[in-house]
Amino acid sequence: MLPNTLFMGQQLFFLPVCKSTNSEAQQLLLKNEATEGCVVLTDEQTHGRGQRGNTWEAAPGKNITLSVILSPVFLAVRHQFYLNMAVSLAVLDLLREQGLGHARVKWPNDLYFEDRKLGGILIENTVTSQSIQHSIVGIGLNVNQLHFGIGTATSLAAEVGTQLDVKRLVNRLLELLEKRYLELRSGRTDKLKYEYLQALYRYQEEHGYLVGAEQVQGRIMGVDEDGRLALQIEGELRYFGFKEVAYII
Repeated sequence: MLPNTLFMGQQLFFLPVCKSTNSEAQQLLLKNEATEGCVVLTDEQTHGRGQRGNTWEAAPGKNITLSVILSPVFLAVRHQFYLNMAVSLAVLDLLREQGLGHARVKWPNDLYFEDRKLGGILIENTVTSQSIQHSIVGIGLNVNQLHFGIGTATSLAAEVGTQLDVKRLVNRLLELLEKRYLELRSGRTDKLKYEYLQALYRYQEEHGYLVGAEQVQGRIMGVDEDGRLALQIEGELRYFGFKEVAYII
């Protein structure tokens, strides 16, 4: 059964096992076989990737592991982080519908409940000098997995106390993703950014961070249009790109 959407997930490729849904989606693009909203879905990803080469742990058949192909040609390259905001909010919308009202986005691409990781997002863009031609949006969300190799991971089932229907959640996620993507396409970036900041993990709270080898106390003040994290440290506002700052949890 397909989701109740205009285009998101109306073309769907299911692979029982694959190395990476993002890689499979890239092959579909290269072969010109994908329409916008095309989804690659798998039960088991053997070489799942996280941001900047991190690996993604997921037990077969228990979680959501998918990639969506989008064509956000309306989005200037310098504004590409708005797509990250829209996708993050869509996943949060799903989590909140399932009862996790305190779920948060941990910059730049993780979904957290309290201090534990529920999922992650990996967006890979193909850009020209002016705009984004294609985006492959990879989403991994822990649903029914209860045991993890690291103590900082959790799942929907672990938090709500019951197993969930993964296929139904996939359809609902695609519906929510289309809604947020259409908000982005209609230019409602101010709304998206406001909601994103309100949902940002540790937003405007004092916490410890690692900047290089130095441990500092800082307060997250926002995210600039380049996607850099704005951190206030000893009264000075400093901006950090991916991997330039680490959370102490």
